[in-house]
Amino acid sequence: MAEVITQEKSGGKQKKKNVKIDMTPMVDLNFLLLMFFMFTSSFSKPNVMDLGLPGKGTDGPISQIGDKNQITFIIGENNRVFYHQSNAKDLTETGLKETDYNGVNISKIISNAYEKAPKKDIFTIIVKPTDDANYKNFVDMMDNISISKKDRYGISDIKPWEKKVYENVIK
Repeated sequence: MAEVITQEKSGGKQKKKNVKIDMTPMVDLNFLLLMFFMFTSSFSKPNVMDLGLPGKGTDGPISQIGDKNQITFIIGENNRVFYHQSNAKDLTETGLKETDYNGVNISKIISNAYEKAPKKDIFTIIVKPTDDANYKNFVDMMDNISISKKDRYGISDIKPWEKKVYENVIK
């Protein structure tokens, strides 16, 4: 609280009053307000995507997965997505099929490929974004994969033979 201290000065008729203000309660109030707002505010969590990376181990890579034990999604420009289950020799413009980012469609495609896979335990989904793909489409594809509840997936660069067929299709 403010405290007024008066001192009399000798030799004159006027009395000067010295004012001394104690700032300790003001500092205490500031700290209390600061602590109140720090504890009552909510901190936002960063938005991250769990990619489910493989654990560290000495296991070597699995041998070839095979064409029928995998499905490849190519994320293209203008919100387009293509898929195939072919190798470099068999992939043609008609073998590269187009779909949209609707979760139901992609889940059906993944389920059909999984049902036809000879070795279901090594069935893998491969996502290959092109240079023209945008980040939103990649996130949508990863969300659709997580909805389909398949644990084995990979992210890779598009191969030159796939890029050639892809460019022929989008012309």
